[in-house]
Amino acid sequence: MRLGVLDIGSNAAHLRIADLTAGYPPQPVATLKRQIRLAEAISRDGVIGRAGIDRLTDAVREAADVASRHRVHELVPYATSAVRDAANRDAILTEIQATSGVRVGYLDAEQEARLTFLAARHWFGWSAGPILLADIGGGSMELAYGNGETPDLALSLPLGAGRLTRHHLPDPERVKRKHRKRLREHVESVLARNVGDLCAHRIGQATAVAASRTFAQLARLCGGPKAKAGPHVVRELHRVDLREAIEVLAARTPTERAQLPGVSAARARQILAGAIVADATMAALNLAVVRICPWALREGILLDRLHHSPGHGRRLYAIQGESA
Repeated sequence: MRLGVLDIGSNAAHLRIADLTAGYPPQPVATLKRQIRLAEAISRDGVIGRAGIDRLTDAVREAADVASRHRVHELVPYATSAVRDAANRDAILTEIQATSGVRVGYLDAEQEARLTFLAARHWFGWSAGPILLADIGGGSMELAYGNGETPDLALSLPLGAGRLTRHHLPDPERVKRKHRKRLREHVESVLARNVGDLCAHRIGQATAVAASRTFAQLARLCGGPKAKAGPHVVRELHRVDLREAIEVLAARTPTERAQLPGVSAARARQILAGAIVADATMAALNLAVVRICPWALREGILLDRLHHSPGHGRRLYAIQGESA
């Protein structure tokens, strides 16, 4: 079965096409990534503006064309929190379908956490024991914990790097120390109200795993291997290094941050907020180090489809507008 997964996030629309064969990991066929910069197109009242919608619809049309050329059996398009939480979400999804013929849906946040956990479990295997997962996106952060293939506990918090940059850093070009302090206090407050159930588990014995471009770029910034070293090289993010990285990022403009190792121009504006969330989360969960997982939500959907093909059990998720 050849499946295409189109992930519409806060910064980019990313299509991944893979062949699925029982007993094997997803075999990559093709990929397409287009910057859509939705985070910068969202107003204070949660409306995605015209420019962002146009970039999004263009990206979906191009992804659909690529999927068609590669003869995918099924295209699974979904939006994460940037579109899911937008005040004009329904109008955007209607316009995408009218202009591209693609019916984009969205996952709820807990399903995102469960699918990303599934990907992490398959990457690290059973020898990892219990896994504690953190995933910082543009609009939300997902946390999950469990001993099995799927987590015993999964939650989503409104601590995405893009969301926090928009709402708590009024001048991302030159971040003032007082704004950093207030952002940190806000993040710590949200964590304190929500991670109690998670901390009630024996998370100290778990393998701490981080999945997302934010964590991956922070690990590279803190001295981890380059991307060209390949996905199987061990990558870790140590909190002691992260605290130093926050000071480096705060002293630079987004343009200057994009010149640092690992920091992409697309994420340079929000990487400081992402670093503060990562540091506060590691502190709240008493984590000195996290292991970087190269697989995340897209791979989780591919794996779930592989395990639960039509007629072989119910999937872990249901995309809004699509029967499970």
